[in-house]
Amino acid sequence: MVAPVTSVGSPAADTQTKDETALSDVWGVIVLNDPVNLMSYVTMVLERVLRMSRTKAEQHMMEVHHKGRSLVWKGNREKAEGYVFQLQEWHLNAILERDETD
Repeated sequence: MVAPVTSVGSPAADTQTKDETALSDVWGVIVLNDPVNLMSYVTMVLERVLRMSRTKAEQHMMEVHHKGRSLVWKGNREKAEGYVFQLQEWHLNAILERDETD
């Protein structure tokens, strides 16, 4: 004989996951210093990829040179990942970091 199957109440589904909140946070694109690329090259890449003015790109380039890193853009994660990818395609050291200031 087979025992009858009884249903047990299922736990309520959690509608929000950690993944959803991580994607909605503000993320920053960080350019890191490297010994390979010329300052003029880094400036040119920032102008082209991030559509910065020359003055703004030079400020970020100098921050990278002196401090070793510069936050060049912040916003949603998907767009930030795209910028990191593009900067890496141009052979710049770029990383993605969650912006903890907000």
